[in-house]
Amino acid sequence: MFFVFGPSGQMYRGGPENLAKISPVRSVRRPLALRARLDPQGDGVAPFPLPPPPAQTTAPTPPTMTLRAQDAVSAYARTEQGPQMARQPLTRVSDVMTRGALTVTPTMRVHDAWHLLSEHHIGQAPVLNAQGHVVGLLLRSDIAPQELLPAPGSMGEQLALVRRLVAEAMVSPVPTVSVDTELRRVAQVLLDTGLPGLPVTDEWGSMAGFVSRTDILRAVAADPPLDLWS
Repeated sequence: MFFVFGPSGQMYRGGPENLAKISPVRSVRRPLALRARLDPQGDGVAPFPLPPPPAQTTAPTPPTMTLRAQDAVSAYARTEQGPQMARQPLTRVSDVMTRGALTVTPTMRVHDAWHLLSEHHIGQAPVLNAQGHVVGLLLRSDIAPQELLPAPGSMGEQLALVRRLVAEAMVSPVPTVSVDTELRRVAQVLLDTGLPGLPVTDEWGSMAGFVSRTDILRAVAADPPLDLWS
């Protein structure tokens, strides 16, 4: 089951095939990445080419395996035997979603929301009103500076952008999905809209979690396997 929520409340309830008929629900254009190399530590981007690692002139000395390391290796070897009980395939949103997802409010400043998303290393956050209901989705790509340095004379415009409220920058109305929805239907909606994920809610818009592209990809690579068609 899919829903569409905006500041005025629920606008739609039904299957994914009719989401496109809700005119405010538009496709999101994914931004182009900055021309920068990935930070080797995974914490951001490096604006300059990274130097190659130094050449190793001598073979490393193999470390002496401690008793704790031996126990770890033995435990890892035992995992090859597999679980005692057969694992079931993942088919529903509840199988892969992130519970307790980070959220923001419509009255938060864009500048503060940017820092909050950056601190948690996430690219989006559902927007909840004072009653705790989803009214939108804030994408970090929508509030990121398009230029690293503003053009001469545009400082005032840049300041106005970061001083905006989240309500002015969020995607709204936004589709949401229930916990028992099949993952293949969610994948199709993500492809159709270009959104990085969907809030998981009940029919009143109360948050239960968030299901993202990353959650689905992680399920594809993990065990138990993802099963979208059975």
